[in-house]
Amino acid sequence: MAKNKMKTHKATKKVLKEHKSGLITYKLSGGNHQTSKDSAKEVRQRRMKGKLAKGIAKRLKKAI
Repeated sequence: MAKNKMKTHKATKKVLKEHKSGLITYKLSGGNHQTSKDSAKEVRQRRMKGKLAKGIAKRLKKAI
């Protein structure tokens, strides 16, 4: 009997990006609109990418 492959979790694939180095990043929330109430520092920092912890990244690599 053939062994089935694990399916890619499409929602996770759309949110997370895996780099060649193995690092998994994602876009921080709340930076698209209604940012006038936030300080410039807050808005600027949300443009950066979030990075997943090693333990979580290891577990999620199978889903991507």
